[in-house]
Amino acid sequence: MKADRSVFRYLTLITQFGIYMLVPIFLCSFAGIYIDKKLGTSFFVVILFFVGAVAGFRNIYVLALKMAGNGRPKGISSDRGAADKEKQENGNEKYAQKGK
Repeated sequence: MKADRSVFRYLTLITQFGIYMLVPIFLCSFAGIYIDKKLGTSFFVVILFFVGAVAGFRNIYVLALKMAGNGRPKGISSDRGAADKEKQENGNEKYAQKGK
């Protein structure tokens, strides 16, 4: 039973990779085709195809980061939420002191 769950989990993951990659490419390509028809040009489809491909690769990169660890890029600390909360509390204390 446990092996069945892992198989379905991996199939879901493969499907997510495909969707995260193909949807931006198709959307940008169709937008490029539409713009080219309206303007009578033929280069927007190529430009927007590459924009979609870059967006798709970015989606895959973000998904891989989430799977590999904490879901944050290397430059962002995982304690950021605690630091923001502390900053907000300190700001509230300063505001309360000014009102006195």
